[in-house]
Amino acid sequence: MPGIVSLKTPPEAPPLRISVSEETNGRVDRSEPVIPKSNSPAPRRPPSPSPSTSRAKPSPDRSSGKKKSPPEKVVIDESSLDNPDLGPFLLKLARDTIASGEGPNKALDYALRAAKSFEKCAVDGEPSLDLAMSLHVVAAIYCSLARFEEAIPVLETAIKVPEVSKGADHALAAFSGYMQLGDTHSMLGQLDRSIECYKDGLKIQMEALGDTDPRVAETCRYLAEAHVQAMQFDEAENLCKKTLEIHRVHSPPASLEEAADRRLMALICEAKGDYEVALEHLVLASMAMIANAQENEVAAIDVSIGNIYLSLSRFDEAVFSYQKALTVFKSSKGDNHPSVASVFVRLADLYYKTGKLRESRSYCENALRIYAKPVPGTTAEEIACGLTEISAIYELFNEPEEALKLLLKAMKLLEDKPGQQSTIAGIEARMGVMFYMVGRYEEAHSSFENAVAKLRAGGERKSAFFGVVLNQMGLSSVQLFKIDEAAELFEEARRILEQECGPCHQDTLGVYSNLAATYDALGRVEDAIEILEYVLKLREEKLGTANPDFDDEKKRLAELLKEAGKSRNKKAKSLENLIDPSSKTTKKETSRKWSAFGFRS
Repeated sequence: MPGIVSLKTPPEAPPLRISVSEETNGRVDRSEPVIPKSNSPAPRRPPSPSPSTSRAKPSPDRSSGKKKSPPEKVVIDESSLDNPDLGPFLLKLARDTIASGEGPNKALDYALRAAKSFEKCAVDGEPSLDLAMSLHVVAAIYCSLARFEEAIPVLETAIKVPEVSKGADHALAAFSGYMQLGDTHSMLGQLDRSIECYKDGLKIQMEALGDTDPRVAETCRYLAEAHVQAMQFDEAENLCKKTLEIHRVHSPPASLEEAADRRLMALICEAKGDYEVALEHLVLASMAMIANAQENEVAAIDVSIGNIYLSLSRFDEAVFSYQKALTVFKSSKGDNHPSVASVFVRLADLYYKTGKLRESRSYCENALRIYAKPVPGTTAEEIACGLTEISAIYELFNEPEEALKLLLKAMKLLEDKPGQQSTIAGIEARMGVMFYMVGRYEEAHSSFENAVAKLRAGGERKSAFFGVVLNQMGLSSVQLFKIDEAAELFEEARRILEQECGPCHQDTLGVYSNLAATYDALGRVEDAIEILEYVLKLREEKLGTANPDFDDEKKRLAELLKEAGKSRNKKAKSLENLIDPSSKTTKKETSRKWSAFGFRS
């Protein structure tokens, strides 16, 4: 009986193959098709936190490697589907068709009829686990054809077939179904639904195997990676801690499993601003990789260590780490590999921050040359990520038009890639900022609108990043005289940022100020006064009054109070005075925030 395992495949997995499991004494084998999954960007620029490819690679081809001859064409009478021998036969035909490379459409037809046969042959009206397995196969074929929406109802039916209380076989089938359904939701960019499915799968696995089984650790890490993608760092940290505890018991010291866990934990800590803790995890992960002679993985960790040193302004140490990684990547992968380009981008960012602008620009140009002529095997996602990071540096050079060109190229590379909705939304949000900076407010508003729609659809409507994008869209609405829309956007941003960041956070305070100005323009003076009084109280009691925004807000409040004491002119205020003087600061802070969540060069 195969164990209940997480969806994990080796890094060198070949392109997508759909393999159909054999029956094992009537039991469902876990070698059924697994849906490939593309990574959405983690909230910060991901430093390859984990060598686990469970959330990124398709399932390997489990055939023997020899190309089989196409199966003979078989004509099947639909009326014979109630024959109990027909379901297994059709499923075998589907497997042979896929293995022969004849194409997924014919395999899909066989698998659909197999499922129908298993359903008709149910004993006492209770569907068998063979039905669940065949439905998993049907869904996997749909996904290989990029028909993800059609795979969803198939998998929703499949997870209703097993009864977990009936034993390990049923638990295995239910677990597999939930994980596959989660992957499919993720390919559609529906991270919230994806996470719920993974949680259900993990719960079933823990009930079947116990809380401390090593296979539970793999699923915990899988779910933690999903939480990182959704910017839910506290949940990700708790799961990663559990994974570390399990591997500490079941794995030898300095194991590859522990190294993978620590790299993910470092990414989470970095995203939360706990740089020293992140550094500790990376050093321990590096030691484990050195012990296991994983030279390229050590170099990847060196890049991550350099990122932490850069965040801590320890520039000399950062340069040393980057140069170590660069030497390894050039010797093992070649001078034109995207890994080399990614280190060039990191060095470009570092040299910009240390005032060496010529060196910074030179490294950007070197990286762009590599991305312009990628070596075979380079993915569109790698190039898009690199272009996005370089665009952030050109933004710092005060070259927004050049930054926009790079962002447009990155977005075009990802347009047809499933599972990249979050990445594209992030790029569109950055483009909105660029358009706003150069005064192209219509295009800025359109970019923000597209980003907001994708983030809503992807279940990220409660993240701090989403709140920041709403605030920026509100600013563009103001410039287009859409004051009512701006008020709605600022109100939604306030609710989200209060929940995610707290009322004292700089982003939340910026939204308060913008909302007060908008209420004033709409003639809602009392509401504007209430917000400004609340902000001043926060500054006086918790943040101090040294901030220059304090004096500005105090003056604005005094003006409103004075005006409210008179006969109020209901005419809206001039829009040039609508956004407070600190709004430029807010925009810069927002740009820096986005850089920290995945667009930092």
